[in-house]
Amino acid sequence: MAIEMTEAGGGGGEAAVNGSAAAGGGGAEKLSPAARLFHAPRFNCYILAIMGCKTRINPGVVKAGLEETLLKHPRFSSKMVGDIKRSGKMKWVQTKMNLDEHVIVPDVDPDLDTPDRFVEDYISYLTKTPLDMSRPLWELHLLNVKTSDAEAVAIFRIHHSMGDGASLMSLLLACTRKTADPEALPTIPGKKSAGTQNSGGFWWFILALWSMFRLIWNTIVDFSVFVATYCFLKDTESLVKGGPGVAKTTKRFVHRTVSLDDIKLIKSALNMTINDVVLGVTQAGLSRYLNRRYEGESGKDQNSKKKKSNIPKNMRLRATVLINLRPTAGIQALSDMMIKKSKCKWGNWIGYILIPFSIGSEDDPLEYVRKAKATIDRKKLSLEAIITFVCAELVLKLFGVKVASAIAQRFLSNTTVAFSNVIGPVEEISFYGHPIAFLAPSVYGHPHALTIHFQSYVNKMTIAVAVDPEVIPDPHQLCDDIEESLKTIKAAVLEKELATVVPIV
Repeated sequence: MAIEMTEAGGGGGEAAVNGSAAAGGGGAEKLSPAARLFHAPRFNCYILAIMGCKTRINPGVVKAGLEETLLKHPRFSSKMVGDIKRSGKMKWVQTKMNLDEHVIVPDVDPDLDTPDRFVEDYISYLTKTPLDMSRPLWELHLLNVKTSDAEAVAIFRIHHSMGDGASLMSLLLACTRKTADPEALPTIPGKKSAGTQNSGGFWWFILALWSMFRLIWNTIVDFSVFVATYCFLKDTESLVKGGPGVAKTTKRFVHRTVSLDDIKLIKSALNMTINDVVLGVTQAGLSRYLNRRYEGESGKDQNSKKKKSNIPKNMRLRATVLINLRPTAGIQALSDMMIKKSKCKWGNWIGYILIPFSIGSEDDPLEYVRKAKATIDRKKLSLEAIITFVCAELVLKLFGVKVASAIAQRFLSNTTVAFSNVIGPVEEISFYGHPIAFLAPSVYGHPHALTIHFQSYVNKMTIAVAVDPEVIPDPHQLCDDIEESLKTIKAAVLEKELATVVPIV
């Protein structure tokens, strides 16, 4: 959900408003090279965070809450000043805030015939309109529209130059509180580190040596593939791959909520991680979707024999996954920063990894998650994200933002999907007193026609899909296929467990 690097020179990007610090000032802070990269014409990225609420939203209460929290973060009360095109020298300068310019509450007909479609159209329209560069680069839209899964919807739109996705989502969660305990911050599960037991002895030494060899070898191979992808190695031209200019096209955002308990059941039964299951389910769902699309493209008549798979053989389809390399400040630290104005690390420090998707028809649906686990296990023994981050930083320092954005554009254009999975709160939370029904983060402005984010929340998992509707005209069908694939894999797991428990007579 973010794309990152650090410090460099160079120019490039869109025109910014020149000016100086306004009253209410504070010290100016230079834009990091990564932040400047996100203003390049090829790479003008925005983060969207969609929150469904269980009650109607009171704009006055939300504004009062923002003044006590988010506005105390210097980045959210600073505008960008400088000349992007010529000197490339830009900085964040604190300014007086007019909250009414950032909190938009449209007058909506309460008796809409298709409220879900209205919200989708509204969000899609936002992707056509850039933020006003003379103000802090964020806004919050409050839609008191009753949809199929919420009583109202809040939409944060934040320019990617303000921070990486992990930091911004953590910051937004720091503005929420547990519904059951309005004074308590949300609980986010920490990542469990697989600690290695040093039992000593010869065999432990051999195992460590073998792991080190695999780490070095995998890193060399992954970096070679990364370079090849930039130079010539393109994904197969498929029905979900965007063409030239896809970064600037209007996007459409849809979401689907499934059971996190179902994902955990598969995880436990197959001794995997949630990441393994999520990737496997996505591969299965995308295979199902592409099979249907290619069947329609083939123009077969109904009497012709149905193929097992209509997907072209040996399809290369890869996802770009963006890994946060900087330890993300915890929600408590971010909350303290806003309340006490304490210092907290902030910025865009993210590397790329490439995940090859296994696309095709499998007789055993569990094969999708097995292949996903094998892919992720291998990627864990690689320094690909660190190497790509270091290379990006080096390019920024030596050649500037124009060259860096051109490289990032070309590299991402040669892949097909942007993909991520984010851990969310384990208890129900409220946004300034408004209980949240779902969270659906996404991003746009990068050169992919398909972006898939998974966001957990309590006992649910929300699948947020962003598409170029010219390439993927039926994103709801894609969500259906991912959901159906989860059910199929769960059924296969239960059948396997039943077969092992019930003796065959």
